[in-house]
Amino acid sequence: MITRRLTISTLATATALALTGAQGRAAVTSQPDQAVLDRVQSYLNGLKTITARFMQVGPDGGVRTGHAIVQRPGKMRFQYDKPNPQLLVAGFGLLVYHDPALDQTTNIPLGSTPLGILLDKHITLSGSVTVTKVSQPPGEIQVTLIRTGKSQQGHITLVFSTDPMELRQWRVTDAQGQLTQVSLYDLKNAHPFPDKDFEYVKGFSN
Repeated sequence: MITRRLTISTLATATALALTGAQGRAAVTSQPDQAVLDRVQSYLNGLKTITARFMQVGPDGGVRTGHAIVQRPGKMRFQYDKPNPQLLVAGFGLLVYHDPALDQTTNIPLGSTPLGILLDKHITLSGSVTVTKVSQPPGEIQVTLIRTGKSQQGHITLVFSTDPMELRQWRVTDAQGQLTQVSLYDLKNAHPFPDKDFEYVKGFSN
């Protein structure tokens, strides 16, 4: 059984190590793919504040659940369900992961994570971001991304439903080839949350 310390890699560290791009390699997209990417980009830029339940499957196969808030630009909160209520918050340029069982807190620059792309004020799927794959299984759009120039750090695949179009899942593969999958469900639009919900203050994470 992998210790709770490794849960950092199941979302926080995995996302910190993943989604960066290929040095000297440009994505080649067909015209139909570009139309799909335009749709994805438009959807992400229109995403403001949503709440959702999430289910996370870590590299060891362990399953965790919890409640998520995504508030663009720049903010996110993942509160894990008990009995191990870890907390992951993004805000004010940082991604902060806290494990109360270990009394351990990890701070990561948001710009070095895949979530930095999703939470940008304006999302552009070109330039500093390289699209390496676009696929369309029935009812879905799947887009795999890396940050241009840092291929050693892994990749992320975003999965969208198409009717209606919603972000339903991301799959992060880190530099060691370990896969973490996060699925979102019961998505709801919401009013903006106060800044305090995107901060970690010791003793007030739950």
